[in-house]
Amino acid sequence: MWHHRFGRFAYHSNGFRNPTAVTRLSRYILRETAGTWLAVTAVLVVVLLTNQVATVLSRAAERGFPSHVVLELVGLGLLQNLAILLPVGLLLGVMLAFGRLYHDSEMTAVVACGVSPRAVYAPIFALALLVAVVVAALSLHIAPLAAAQVERVRTEALQQGEFAPIAPGRFRSFGGGNTVFYARGVQADGTLERVFVKRLRDDRYEIAVADFARHEISADGSVHVLTLISGERYEGNPGSPQFRIVRFAENVIPVQVPGVGVGAQKIEALPSAELLQGADPARRAEWHWRVAAPLMVLILAILAVPLSRLRPRQGRYSRLWVAILIYFFYIGLASAARVWLTKGEVPAALGLWWVHGLVIAVALVVISAPGALARWRHRDVVPA
Repeated sequence: MWHHRFGRFAYHSNGFRNPTAVTRLSRYILRETAGTWLAVTAVLVVVLLTNQVATVLSRAAERGFPSHVVLELVGLGLLQNLAILLPVGLLLGVMLAFGRLYHDSEMTAVVACGVSPRAVYAPIFALALLVAVVVAALSLHIAPLAAAQVERVRTEALQQGEFAPIAPGRFRSFGGGNTVFYARGVQADGTLERVFVKRLRDDRYEIAVADFARHEISADGSVHVLTLISGERYEGNPGSPQFRIVRFAENVIPVQVPGVGVGAQKIEALPSAELLQGADPARRAEWHWRVAAPLMVLILAILAVPLSRLRPRQGRYSRLWVAILIYFFYIGLASAARVWLTKGEVPAALGLWWVHGLVIAVALVVISAPGALARWRHRDVVPA
């Protein structure tokens, strides 16, 4: 009878025949896996937030979004992407946790004590089931609400940007970018000084400079009126010798604001229940995509346990690349199948179910190939 230290509890050669010891083992595996998963997911969230902040700030600067909506858009973008982030986080978490257990020979000791695979898989399946429920809520309910909220926030931000007064020292675009306005300063009564205006009109550019200008907005907010005072206007096309110069005492430029109201709702923002109404292939493809996220959690988590099995003297991260390759194969194939389903190239009844089956088959081949190859190499060896 021998003794081994496993985490914070001890066991011996026949200790796992006791149900209490098995329960402690399951809790230990669950604690190790959950802790690693949370750490990996936190790192992935930080990376995603960094990318989201850069994207939203760039869009805010380009379209003149108010500063207070930036954080809201970043948070909503995170909610939309968490359903894709959590499965890969769990896959890497299980791989890293079991990689450490195998590297430190703890799993070797567990197998030597005759522990059934159920005691090893049960905590992983329990964690995967919990994460799958969270991902299902995100994918089927929260993410569509976040997408709808993003559209509403962007629409309101565009409206505020279009109808806000002109600030001196900053370029301002109107009419969907057809008119660009700049003023160096502003007087106490609101009159703008040293003004520059460029606009595209009937395939010809008009560039005007003026000493002063007034900016007014119609009552319904649909028209901006720029009144230039004492300046010159240049009309023509760049590189063409045909142009003219007009000097004016006053020049009124009306700019029609394009409609920024809420248009047709994007399919990503539709409630999941509405996606099953009708026979639109795009809606069916979106529904299958949302359902695929929680299924992906369960499949990847269960496959991660045999994928993380290490041979003696093998590094704890040596098989991590296999898991990453399987994940990218999985998500890439699912994305392609979603497009095929939208175009009607895949039968609607088949959906994305065949993708999950194919990934399981490929993973089983990857898992069983080393053992099968070893048996084939030693097929001529006669047991003593």
